[in-house]
Amino acid sequence: MESVRGRWPRGNREERGWLRGAPPPWWVRVLPVLLLAAVGSATLITPHARDLGFLLGAIPPLAVLSYGPLTTGVLGVGVVTVLTLPVTHLNRPGDTDLLTVVFVAALSVFVSYVRSRRDAQLDTERAIGEAVQRAVLPPLPDRVGRVGCASHYRAAQDGTLVGGDFFDVRAGPYGVRAVLGDVQGHGLTAVATVVSLLGAFREAALDQPDLESVAARLDRRLAVDSADEGHAELFATALLLEFTDGAAVRVIACGHPPPVLVRPGAAREVGVVPAPPLGIGLLGVDPPKEVTVPLRPGDRLFLASDGVWEARDAAGAFYPLPERLTALAGTPSAELPGAVWVDLVRRHYRVRDDATVLVLTPGATGARGAGGESDSARFLA
Repeated sequence: MESVRGRWPRGNREERGWLRGAPPPWWVRVLPVLLLAAVGSATLITPHARDLGFLLGAIPPLAVLSYGPLTTGVLGVGVVTVLTLPVTHLNRPGDTDLLTVVFVAALSVFVSYVRSRRDAQLDTERAIGEAVQRAVLPPLPDRVGRVGCASHYRAAQDGTLVGGDFFDVRAGPYGVRAVLGDVQGHGLTAVATVVSLLGAFREAALDQPDLESVAARLDRRLAVDSADEGHAELFATALLLEFTDGAAVRVIACGHPPPVLVRPGAAREVGVVPAPPLGIGLLGVDPPKEVTVPLRPGDRLFLASDGVWEARDAAGAFYPLPERLTALAGTPSAELPGAVWVDLVRRHYRVRDDATVLVLTPGATGARGAGGESDSARFLA
């Protein structure tokens, strides 16, 4: 969480791009082979193509981008072979030129070996990180109890799978309860706080009889963590929701933008009583006020973190979320989070913080989700 907007206080290998760890595109892999074949063929056709021989020296370094040491070595041998065959008319390079090409080829094999080992280690570490994340907090299923769930998340810090946003949907003796929050900071530095708050919410959602008590439990957890860390500025914003039936939802907003109620052809912000953020010690002085919102069949609650609310265009204007949700109100619930993200990108709004979207559909029924129907669902952002 980077800033406060007005009345309230950004994934897989392919998405990272080939210059940041993803596999190179096909044309980069083909280029060394194509270059060797093209120069070799040209020199066989005409002796005038011997001036192209200098291009062969670029093949081993290009191979390092895509291939392991074995293939890089084979291409290096191919380069030396083409240079020394009389039929290619390239067999008259000086000893110094030939030794230079051999040295570059050998060095390329070594660099390819080092790169391959490093890539394998990075892939292993990333796979471990993904496995731990999914083991501790599995992906959100399609529904929890009779509340449909859909989400979209993008971390602000490049190369990270987790950040400072979090949400959780859990069924318990007092109904289905949900939280969406944003802790101070983002990236790896916020993960410990996120995990602590999610653990506190899971217990409070089962034990506490009302949302005010759940908020107080989260506030206490953050205050204790802040005291242990000696970090007096540790705080978080949060939205808490409770569904006991399909007729109404109870909402508490602790320093967080309110949910947006999406109906066919219309979307509006839910009126909430603002409460201070968690962790600054004011909830005990001024407890948050719960608001009950009547629901109609087909209503959906759209929750978003500051990364979405505070996205700005080139002129510095905020993304008009309720207005855009009105235009997207006909989008199915499962597709709505992704549709909002696509709309942000298409309209060239810049997202500077972790961006999290959660869509809750009371009274939803349907098939089991990808993770199976569950009484609880957790997602770390």
